[in-house]
Amino acid sequence: MIRVLVADDDPMVRHHLRTILTSKGKVEVVAEAEDGAEAVEAVLRAAPDVVLMDIRMPGVDGITATAEIARLPTPPVVVALTTFDSDAHVLRALQAGASGFLVKSTPPEDLLDLVKVAAQGATVLSPSAARHLVSRSAPADVAVREKLAALSERERDVLACLGEGLTNGEIAARLFLSDSTVKSYISRLLAKLDLANRTQAGLLAHQAGLLGP
Repeated sequence: MIRVLVADDDPMVRHHLRTILTSKGKVEVVAEAEDGAEAVEAVLRAAPDVVLMDIRMPGVDGITATAEIARLPTPPVVVALTTFDSDAHVLRALQAGASGFLVKSTPPEDLLDLVKVAAQGATVLSPSAARHLVSRSAPADVAVREKLAALSERERDVLACLGEGLTNGEIAARLFLSDSTVKSYISRLLAKLDLANRTQAGLLAHQAGLLGP
């Protein structure tokens, strides 16, 4: 069972998400929160695997809450929720530590599958959304290019795979590596690039042009 926390200020949205997520018996909604402060408290209390975090909430917003959760010793996966994939706050949520984002209008079947994928550590970010976010972010500066130059060829290969949103298992299969080796490569490249998570690494891969046109 995947343990999920739903944080949204609209009770109808929370009910809708709970209904979808629990429809197949593979996901358990262990807590709900109507603002960011409640979300942080619920993470500490309920220990979810995945947090669906609305970006725009009164009081403590989802971005602030995501940053607080990311600083925990063993944080859950946080997936930002937004109404439109062009939401200007999505990039800030990813920079705060979110592992991806979902549009609230995502079809029920896809939503459930994407939550399962997020729980496995994969990036939940559509290619069109990734292009939009990269277009809004600043071009890679000299410092970023120097950091990329410090990566080994294999680390750059892994970084490109993160840009495609692949899971560790998929990266291992493509590059003929073990899962543990992939994890080691990801940990090293995140440290070298001073990034918080694989989603930020994936966006940087797009920004740096590692995936081509």
